[in-house]
Amino acid sequence: MSVNADGWILKSGFVSIVGRPNSGKSTLLNQLVGNKVSIVTPKAQTTRNVVRGIVSEERGQIVFLDTPGIHKPLYRMNERMMRMMLESLRHIDVVMLVVDVSIPGGRGAEFALDLVSRVTSPKFLLLNKIDKVRKQALLPMIERYGRREFDEIVPISALKADGLDELRSVIFKYLPNGPMYYPPEQFSDRPERFLTAEIVREKLILGTREELPHATAIAIERFEEGDRLVKIHASIYVERDSQKIIVIGKGGALLKQVGIAAREEIETLLNTKVHLELHVKVRRKWRDDDQILETLGL
Repeated sequence: MSVNADGWILKSGFVSIVGRPNSGKSTLLNQLVGNKVSIVTPKAQTTRNVVRGIVSEERGQIVFLDTPGIHKPLYRMNERMMRMMLESLRHIDVVMLVVDVSIPGGRGAEFALDLVSRVTSPKFLLLNKIDKVRKQALLPMIERYGRREFDEIVPISALKADGLDELRSVIFKYLPNGPMYYPPEQFSDRPERFLTAEIVREKLILGTREELPHATAIAIERFEEGDRLVKIHASIYVERDSQKIIVIGKGGALLKQVGIAAREEIETLLNTKVHLELHVKVRRKWRDDDQILETLGL
């Protein structure tokens, strides 16, 4: 049995965050952790990997797993994403299904509900984006979802951080006694190379439009750490020559804009100066190429 410095018994465990694309899972994770762990964009399927965010406090430690959105896979990449999401539901202490209450449900929402209903761990339903609906509209939703077998139903606004203190307290109530799995100062288990690639991908998604973000991936080719400077060479994979032209932009303007925005955030992350080089490469049908997917950690 683990105790803290004051001799209190610690609670600790793993909590999986699942839901449909754009339900607010990554925003929720970042708010709960208090640091940017997962990238956030308005585009669906931004999250491609399981990302762990760590919350450490006197009560104990919560390890959150942000997962790819529940969707119908069209490529091998998406199949791998869904496998990662399903794996995150195994051997977990709590599963939290995030639902966007500002939009109608539908078949996708029902599929997510049915999927989570099969989990034997404690299950929470998080009614997210309550800041976008009238309060009187929430009660019918709570009653409707209450017919499902959820251990807790918690209305929240991840963006506004409403209800998150209560959510943390409820989570600790369900966690077992256990050790601190990570040092208290650590907020993610992902290496700097991964976080760097994700920052570049976020800036690229925000700078482009329509379906192009789904056809792009970032590979860190070199990550050289010096005393006062980190040199990073990254490749942006696209599937067609026409996409390469879009990513580069007129006179290289878009690629330069992405590079500047990414470098500034990476410098904050690493707390040092960064030299970032971006190159665009055409890799046809990379989303169905197992070798490339392995290289990208997908």
